[in-house]
Amino acid sequence: MQTPYLPHTDSDVKEMLETIGVESVDDFFADIPKGLQNHEFVLPAPLSELEVVASLRESVAANRPLASFMGGGSYRHFIPAAVDAVCSRSEFYTSYTPYQAEVSQGTLQAVYEFQSMICALTGLDVANASLYDGASAVAEAALMAVRKTRRSEILVARYLHPHYRQVLETYLSGTDLEVVEIPAREGVSDLEGLKERISKDAAAVVLPQPNFLGLLEPVHDLAPVAKEAGALAIAVCNPISLGVLPAPAEYGADIAVGEGQPLGIPPSFGGPGLGFMAARDDLKRNMPGRIVGQAFDAKGRRGFVLTLQAREQHIRREKATSNICTNEGLCALAAAVYLALMGPEGLRTVGQLNLERSHDALARISGIPGVRPAFDGLGSPARPFFNEFPVRVPTDADALIHAAAEEGIGLGIHLGAHFPELENCLALCATEMTTDADVVKLADFLERRLSGK
Repeated sequence: MQTPYLPHTDSDVKEMLETIGVESVDDFFADIPKGLQNHEFVLPAPLSELEVVASLRESVAANRPLASFMGGGSYRHFIPAAVDAVCSRSEFYTSYTPYQAEVSQGTLQAVYEFQSMICALTGLDVANASLYDGASAVAEAALMAVRKTRRSEILVARYLHPHYRQVLETYLSGTDLEVVEIPAREGVSDLEGLKERISKDAAAVVLPQPNFLGLLEPVHDLAPVAKEAGALAIAVCNPISLGVLPAPAEYGADIAVGEGQPLGIPPSFGGPGLGFMAARDDLKRNMPGRIVGQAFDAKGRRGFVLTLQAREQHIRREKATSNICTNEGLCALAAAVYLALMGPEGLRTVGQLNLERSHDALARISGIPGVRPAFDGLGSPARPFFNEFPVRVPTDADALIHAAAEEGIGLGIHLGAHFPELENCLALCATEMTTDADVVKLADFLERRLSGK
């Protein structure tokens, strides 16, 4: 017989407060800002299914189209319908992770295909499956470099994604490992600054391509400096950019990581993401996560196996390379389906469209009085960018973002919130989803707002 649910009494609450050492419920919630506290939950009366559907339709009808110029690591891209069609099949959608690996041949093959495509994209030898997101991928790559080199410093570009840096610093907290910043000049890492800061203690140099501002780093000059110092070069890539930019292996990266969300995964208010990682063959035993391999039985029949597992609960235990304990398998599947559908030519076309749309948007708004590129020559061969670009505005950037939202425009990111030297600078993003009408709407808003009309 089930015990009936009994509401908590005043004495129960009092006993709880005494046990945890606070005097009142208000003290218990003191760390939550007053404006977010709500002790009373007023729920509507129950509705029938018919009424719920009608209510939801009414809510959806209130939505307004958004001209979005927001990026910052999570991007809107066209997703072919076949991606959702494959991922929503029950044998994929409901499976989690292959604990009994060899009987999960469909799951293993999907992961194997994903790994193979990441290797093709990055030009490196081996890829794993899979990390939580781009931020954890950067941190895990840094720890790989430490294990390989036995050194204690991780050099990071000034304009690495700030959230990636925060996660990296969290991973390294409580250790003797140190994050050293590479100074920037005109929006990208300064080569001479890297040469001055790199030392015999450097385990890795973390190079975003493009960086958080959207600018292309001089990676062909920076990566060799890491090599000369005996450090590993870690490339942090936007995978869509690899349709038009050199693969990380071409400029000497030892490890390539990034956020796989642009590959067939909707932004979804910030998640879930998909961390990817590829590396040179001699680094594979230092990789986190899982590596699925291809094998053949005694009769020559092809099968798929979990070749390497880093997880500590498995055989490696205290010798594990990582505490990565899950598998972003469904997101990895979406990425694999997307890449298979697009192919090399399709990915090149998408990358080219991102370049064109973003450069067109910059050219259109640069003629507006008060709006100017954050760096001289932005968009020229000397100052290239991919699908994001920074502009400076002559007013409070946060107020401008809020005003734009009222008119159905996602105005991008206020860079000053992360980098004080870029106060009142906005990072705007344009992808193949950005239309000419979106750019006209943006330009019209900026002209009216900045002219005081």
